Amino acid sequence: MQITQIEELTKSRSRVYIDREFAFVLYKGELRRYRIREGEELSKETYHAIMSEILPKRAKLRAMNLLKGREYTTAQLRAKLEQGHYPDSIIEDALDYVASFHYTDDLRYAREYICGHEQSRSHRRIEQDLQRKGISRETIQAAWEAWAEQGGAQDEEEMIRKLLEKRKYDPETADYAETQKQAAFLARKGFSGACIRRVLREYTADATFDEDFFQDCPDKSF
Repeated sequence: MQITQIEELTKSRSRVYIDREFAFVLYKGELRRYRIREGEELSKETYHAIMSEILPKRAKLRAMNLLKGREYTTAQLRAKLEQGHYPDSIIEDALDYVASFHYTDDLRYAREYICGHEQSRSHRRIEQDLQRKGISRETIQAAWEAWAEQGGAQDEEEMIRKLLEKRKYDPETADYAETQKQAAFLARKGFSGACIRRVLREYTADATFDEDFFQDCPDKSF
C-alpha cells in the first residue's frame, strides 16, 4: 500500500490517500508517530492498527460525546460521523456500538417525537418530520401503533380550529379569497382536505370551495 497523497484538512488533521483513494483522516502527531509520508509504503501492521484501534475508538467516543448533548436518530448520527471523514466501516461499527447500549433507538425516538407533537402537528406533518430525520416508514408506523396502544389520540379538527383562532380567522367578514388562503395554509401544515372542509363548513354553511386547495400540498415553510 502506497501513500499517494496527504492533504491538510485543518491545522491539526490531514486526509491520507492510499493508492490514490481516500483512506482516513489522522492528526498531525499520528502522521509523525506512524511515519506516514507521501510516496512511502504503509505497512499492513500500521494500517491494521489505524483501522482496528485508532479510528474505531475515536469514532465511538465522538458518537458518545454527541449523544451526551441530545438524542440523535441513527441517520442523523451517521451524518455527523460522515462529517468527521470516518471510513464507512468505522462509522457502522460506532453506530452498532452505541445502539447496543440503546443510546440510539429510532423506534423510541419516533414514539417520543409523536408524544411531544401530537397536539400541535398533524399526523402527516409528524410523519414528514420523522422521515426527514432518516427514520423508516416501517419504524414510524410501529411508533404510531405503540403510541395508540398507550392511549395516544389526536383530534385534528380541534387543532385546525385552534389554528384558525390563532390566525384570527373571522368567517363573518372573510371573503372567498381569505377562506381559500386559510385552507391552503392548513393543507401545507399537513391536514387532510376532508378535515379542513369539515371545520371550515362549521363556520359557514354556504361557502364554496376550490378543491385544488384540498389536495396534498408541499409545505414550503419546512
